[in-house]
Amino acid sequence: MVMNSTLRKALMLSAIVLAVMGICAPFAMAADAAEGIEKVNHNATTIGEGIRAAGIALAAAIALAGAAFGTARAQAAIGAGGTGAMAEKPELFMNVLILVALPETIVVLGFVIGFLILGKI
Repeated sequence: MVMNSTLRKALMLSAIVLAVMGICAPFAMAADAAEGIEKVNHNATTIGEGIRAAGIALAAAIALAGAAFGTARAQAAIGAGGTGAMAEKPELFMNVLILVALPETIVVLGFVIGFLILGKI
């Protein structure tokens, strides 16, 4: 499989972000634990819970980003075709407007899925 440079850069950036999260999360949790070592905290967060929370947040972001990119692609195609159709038949305006508005439901569903995923934290 041949990857273009944009996809390669995006994959490299996401790998770097995940590596930094995996490396820095235990240190951040250890610093929090060291500060409150004298206090007994029954709601202490473990390293595993912190990584789980980061993973859930990342999953919600991916759900929303995927919905947004899908909608953008659909609206670009519909908008280009609709503009050409309206140039020939101006009475098609309402049909094209409805077709352009339909993909927006995908973004709304992406928000809903994102909030449902974040509810798991």
